[in-house]
Amino acid sequence: MSTALREKSYFDTRATQEMARHLRTVPRGIQETMAYACRILAMTGQEAGLAGQISVRSQRPGAYWTLRFGLGFDEATPADFIEVDRDLHTLTGEGMANPATRFHLWVYEARPDVQSIIHTHSPWASALAAARQPLVISQMDMTPLHDDCAFLGEWPGVPIADQEGVIISEALGSKRAIILAHHGYLTAGKSCEEATYLSVYLERAARMQIRARAFGPLTPVDDALAREAHDYLLKPSIVNATFNYWARQTHGVAPLPLPAA
Repeated sequence: MSTALREKSYFDTRATQEMARHLRTVPRGIQETMAYACRILAMTGQEAGLAGQISVRSQRPGAYWTLRFGLGFDEATPADFIEVDRDLHTLTGEGMANPATRFHLWVYEARPDVQSIIHTHSPWASALAAARQPLVISQMDMTPLHDDCAFLGEWPGVPIADQEGVIISEALGSKRAIILAHHGYLTAGKSCEEATYLSVYLERAARMQIRARAFGPLTPVDDALAREAHDYLLKPSIVNATFNYWARQTHGVAPLPLPAA
């Protein structure tokens, strides 16, 4: 082709405009979105008994919504979410919060930008945690976590008291994810959709890293290119469209329509 090559910024701008026009927002309430998030986590193999948690900041100061304790991700419905205060007293709904969600309070207080937190003991991220290995961004699908995944090298114990919240929130800093040695991981999103998106990609990244190490040391992606990919793949339109796709998957694959006679 003899046509002059255009700058990548042209295509980025064009794609962003077209995604805003074609990738429509699906209206959902907080509880419905959280229920889908739980089902997505279960679908992607991230349940670990009752160890995982999900929360969304409430409009009520110092409060958040969470799945009532005793239920697994795979069975969550919109009616199963409760609103609790900073001392985990139930304000709305029936039931109690998982006592380990106490550390979420410290993250919300330290990070006004965070609207949702997910913590699980998923198999592959937990394997990295058990080996005390931070994430190495070595492939494109890992780049949503580029310079955005912290690492806590020591386990402070079961996070049911205040001290663990202080330690975890300080280790997270300004990042959107953290691998917790000897424990699991946490994602902190600007929305429930973003926290879920990061959770799925973090688990995939951990799996990829463990498998790739069989072939030798990993080579990190170029910093500038990884930063560019990070910003592109975290566009809200991409995050939300991906969440909507996964939400549809939780209903199973629809049968193909029969061809017209």
